[in-house]
Amino acid sequence: MALVNFANLDFDQIKLTLQNYLKDNSNFTDYDFEGSNLSTILDVLAYNTYITSYNANMVTNEVFIDSATLRENVVALARNIGYMPRSRKSSQATISFFVNTTGITPSPSTITLKAGPVVTSTGTFGTSSYVFSIKDDITVPVVNNEADFDLLPVYEGSVIEETYVYTSRNPNQRFLINNIGVDSALINVTVGTNASTEQQKYSFQDSLFDIDGNSRVFFLQEVEDERYEVIFGDGVFGKKLSEGNVITITYIKSKGEGGNGVSKLTFNGRMVYTRSSVEYTVTSGISMITTDIASTGGESIEGVDSIKKYAPRIYASQNRALTANDYETLIPSRIYPETESISVFGGEELIPAQYGKVFISIKPRTGEFLPNLIKENIKRDLKKYAVAGIVPEILDLKYLYLEVDSHIYYNSNFATSAADVSTIVQNNVNTYADSSELNKYGARFKYSKFLKVIDDSHSSITSNITTVLMRRDIRPAINAISEYQIGFGNEFHIGSLDGYNIKSSAFQIEGVSGDVYLSDVPNTNREDGSIFLFSVSNPQSTDAKIVRRNVGNVDYIKGIITLNPINIQAASKTKDGQAIIEVCIAPKSNDVIGLQDLYLQLDINNSTFDMVIDQIASGLDPSASNYIVSSSYSNGYLVRP
Repeated sequence: MALVNFANLDFDQIKLTLQNYLKDNSNFTDYDFEGSNLSTILDVLAYNTYITSYNANMVTNEVFIDSATLRENVVALARNIGYMPRSRKSSQATISFFVNTTGITPSPSTITLKAGPVVTSTGTFGTSSYVFSIKDDITVPVVNNEADFDLLPVYEGSVIEETYVYTSRNPNQRFLINNIGVDSALINVTVGTNASTEQQKYSFQDSLFDIDGNSRVFFLQEVEDERYEVIFGDGVFGKKLSEGNVITITYIKSKGEGGNGVSKLTFNGRMVYTRSSVEYTVTSGISMITTDIASTGGESIEGVDSIKKYAPRIYASQNRALTANDYETLIPSRIYPETESISVFGGEELIPAQYGKVFISIKPRTGEFLPNLIKENIKRDLKKYAVAGIVPEILDLKYLYLEVDSHIYYNSNFATSAADVSTIVQNNVNTYADSSELNKYGARFKYSKFLKVIDDSHSSITSNITTVLMRRDIRPAINAISEYQIGFGNEFHIGSLDGYNIKSSAFQIEGVSGDVYLSDVPNTNREDGSIFLFSVSNPQSTDAKIVRRNVGNVDYIKGIITLNPINIQAASKTKDGQAIIEVCIAPKSNDVIGLQDLYLQLDINNSTFDMVIDQIASGLDPSASNYIVSSSYSNGYLVRP
């Protein structure tokens, strides 16, 4: 008899395969498999085969990082290729306060803020209260009866200390951190020859480069249950532990992203000073806490999907930043986990080219722009990965906004009201606007798909006519002569050789009274043109007065507007307290991409969705004698309202 071939894990198919196998056996000719007790035996055999096959399949899946589902297996597989998942990250706040020592006796010359809790959130933040701590003592001098603790970074979480004694008699001894939720970047490790000797600090090392048998270093790896194990050297790579060594591990146990956004803090720390070998505790003269920067940067432990994504890429990059993909992998996984989206391109792609530079644009998960301090930290951390001769530059985030003007035709017989249909349409459009197809570098707005989103929103909708505009918001240097280059990354549509294809919001310049607007006039080659400034009596007016010609130029093919040095004194619109000038133009293609450092977003707030009764489909005008049509082009305004 031939061997049974089980090609699937379905119970019924397994049982049928067994039945067919027995039917081919002459001993079971004309046997009633369904009406006999043998059917029960076949059920047991099929069930046993099903369970065994399922377990074998699951075990096999856990061997490969792409198919593994259990975190401990994914972590172990990532560890095999040298990748350690990101730990939970403590939220960091920056505070300032001072201590008035006038009433303190004996008078201190320095004051030390002890490691551990420093401040707590006032009341509760959300549903929890948070403690912010420091991991090391901080000592400041007393000057003019005042000790100033300025711009002090504090970390959300409690400081915990664990002590171990090394013994060579236990070859399987492990130094496990007993808590979960540890920020691996805030782990301190010290080692002393015994309990009474001064302990020496060991530094964290994530590679074997630049260390020898005397290097006081430790290594980390994530083990079971999201905990961490501290590993010491073997005498070849890193200093080896000796019998009786006392190991002290100090760390911060954090609540991760839950601690972000805390700004109201009260002092809860311990301060001391020493005079004549006597330690005194400071209990008075402590000022109110000033929160310079609210807590931010807290993150959960790296998820399984993220590990699967970045572990192979980090292995491929070999911990060096050479290609754009290397930077796009290293920054979010190793340097700045708060990265939501990142774009990296070489200076050779710019016009004019800037060889030897790599340009990086980052969209953080919170806020729109990276603080200058974060930029400098990223550039500093990149030095150990970057190839010599390549200079990284962190660019400010540039948003490329899309606005749509949609006329939506609907059959009034199938809709309760236009408002109801409009609400459904806008909800679906908002979902698309928040999707992963947009809101990232390299995103593409797919015009046909967007139209389908509208058409499929409600059964009453018969069609839609939608126009698309691109917009950039320029933050001018007020009362300063500056040159501006406004890149859209997409070819412009030239609606008229008479000009006024580009539209802007109002602003004021030196030497001209009142509001002015910028626009364009194409050259006959339809590839480039000049920029001029004009004024109008009101935003709806079609009667323009040109006030300055040739103030810049436009490249319609590359989608770049350049303004010559100009002194902008004010702007009619503001955003986040800063003056902005909105510049918009229709793209040549309705499929718009976010090129290089342009972050693509669909601006629903500045889009319009007009409901129009389809008089033909509704039976109101079957002959189409009075059918209302909508324009496929933008309105005739010369300026941006």
